[in-house]
Amino acid sequence: MINTAVVAAIGIIAAVAVIGFLLFRRSQTQRISSGDTAKPSRDGIRRESFPETAIASLPDVLDSKDDEASDDEEPSSDEADKPSQADEDSGESLETDDIAVELGELDADDAAPPPAPVSDRDMQALRTGLKTTRKGFIGRLAGLFRGKKTVDPGMIDELEEVLITADIGVKTATRLLDNVRQRVSEGEATDGDAIYAGLRQDAAEILGKSTGGISAQKEPTLVLVVGVNGTGKTTTIGKLASRYTSAGKSVVLGAGDTYRAAAVLQLEKWGDRVGCEVIQGKEGADPSSVVFDTVKKGLESNADIILCDTAGRLHTKAPLMEELAKLGRTAEKALGRPADHILLVLDATTGQNAIQQAALFREALPVTGLVLTKLDGTAKGGVILGIVDEHNLPVHYIGIGEKVEDLRTFDAESFVAALFDKTDEEANAS
Repeated sequence: MINTAVVAAIGIIAAVAVIGFLLFRRSQTQRISSGDTAKPSRDGIRRESFPETAIASLPDVLDSKDDEASDDEEPSSDEADKPSQADEDSGESLETDDIAVELGELDADDAAPPPAPVSDRDMQALRTGLKTTRKGFIGRLAGLFRGKKTVDPGMIDELEEVLITADIGVKTATRLLDNVRQRVSEGEATDGDAIYAGLRQDAAEILGKSTGGISAQKEPTLVLVVGVNGTGKTTTIGKLASRYTSAGKSVVLGAGDTYRAAAVLQLEKWGDRVGCEVIQGKEGADPSSVVFDTVKKGLESNADIILCDTAGRLHTKAPLMEELAKLGRTAEKALGRPADHILLVLDATTGQNAIQQAALFREALPVTGLVLTKLDGTAKGGVILGIVDEHNLPVHYIGIGEKVEDLRTFDAESFVAALFDKTDEEANAS
């Protein structure tokens, strides 16, 4: 007798196949009516385009149940290729100064350059991107302390609850709470506004070690990008490639996430869009071999920047961590020196889980910096404090939207101001 679960599974797979076929047929009809034809891929094989909606909606029934969802959807062609209305009005793209600084001369100690000053327009965009966190974690702090003329024990107890439930981690929550108690006991904080100002100061100190964007001084500069599937890893690579090509730099991309065909296709589309060569292997090939070939191609072509995607299955799988360690060794062998940067991409919506991911990835590779994505879609943006405090790693970029320019060079001062400071409207209303 056939097991009920097996029958159900067969039914689901059949339904998925039918939906996929219908979407594919609909795509073909639209393409034929519009006169579109299949274009040869980089390997010369003609492939029919599969609708992105189908890729996003169909589950990967052949992959492991433990695999995470694919990276967040890449921006549409209109979003990625067209400047925002504000850019058109001003006649310049966002963060041009930041990119120029990253590509400029370094000091003797080879430290990463500081980010360029943040304009009022960029600050407003940052506040908008962080509004969910402002209303959540920071909003609770503001409601608890702002305008309060006295400090009572009940406020400190409530602060403890806010910090513990804010997904910033036990270590950071304890640090902030102890600092508040010390300021109160020593008479430094006698009202709510003073406590709030002290918390803002603590946040600035925690994030102050972050140094802006990565430096790209060596030729070629090799950047390995690691992270769990679904964090926005592949999309981050595409946006970085767009930044560098816009600055006149030659870029080679390596499609090292060989276990996910969607990731390879996504990176190939980014390469076509921004004018970068994409090195890829066969589906399921050893990611290290793809990274090796990518580095060699970058050396042969005198590329300025080499950006390599990596396999991103669950961080709890030991084989993945071992594979990443091997990848690092392979990159060093091909380049003749260790990778210049190893960026760990973390999804802010996962809260404290991101802190755990950072710990495990650091066991496999010498992570040099962080990219925190999806800050615009979560009230857990305070997790950035816990990650930096726990691991003492700089944040280089943050993602506050889907557009290319929404991947922003991290600036601690403007970030803290966007979270904690009142807007002009709030100041006028108070």
